[in-house]
Amino acid sequence: MAHSAPLISNPKGTNAAIKKALGKNLLQLTEVNDETGLLVKRDALVDVMIALRDECEYQQLMEIAGVDWPSRSPRFEVVYCLLSLTKNHRIRVHVETDEADPVPSVTGIWPVAGWLEREVFDMYGVLFSGNNDLRRILTDYGFEGHPQRKDFPLTGYTELRYSEEEKRVKYEPVKLAQDFRSFDFMSPWEGTDYVLPGDEKAPAAPPPPAPASTPKTTDGPAKTGAGAKANKAAAKTSKPAKPKPKAAKARATKPTATNVKGAK
Repeated sequence: MAHSAPLISNPKGTNAAIKKALGKNLLQLTEVNDETGLLVKRDALVDVMIALRDECEYQQLMEIAGVDWPSRSPRFEVVYCLLSLTKNHRIRVHVETDEADPVPSVTGIWPVAGWLEREVFDMYGVLFSGNNDLRRILTDYGFEGHPQRKDFPLTGYTELRYSEEEKRVKYEPVKLAQDFRSFDFMSPWEGTDYVLPGDEKAPAAPPPPAPASTPKTTDGPAKTGAGAKANKAAAKTSKPAKPKPKAAKARATKPTATNVKGAK
């Protein structure tokens, strides 16, 4: 099955040139859907980047991203996305680290890495040795934790609101009215086995009717109301009732000129 992404051509001989330039510093090279990924030694990152820039013609650093694998050791990955303008090709460089071991900074090669490394530090807590301005860049002053870690709560640790009484923004611990992080992953169409808040006040549903012990059957015509006897009774015609006499209505005569004259 073809990949849904646009066609990306891997220049011929690229992988061989990368392996030759990096030597023992290259731990693994993978190519999936014509996308090349390199896993390199963390301590040799600066030498690897210089070799990729000067010998393999990957001139630009486009992005630095972090990845969190809580169940793996080391836990974090830092991913560098490089672009070659001469080859029109991109590669990814991966290094593995944890909370205690810093990653060498590449700000000496690409100054733009300063802000990118700060983003990874802010979101994941990964340290970069050699970055002289390693401070938070996306979260506020005094923020606790690193939001992109998998163990960071969705609601955070603090919330802010504007206090009308104090006329300022206040930071307060998160207070939830109910436990929003209790998921059972059940289908909402099947219902739940537990009682939801408020359902205990609803009246209990009436029990279903018990099934009949002996089902009703019609084994013969007599039980259905049919048969010869019923047909004979239906054949009898009753005499039509005599119509009731209608009450005679008195006719009111209109006074005429003759009647009025005779009356005089």
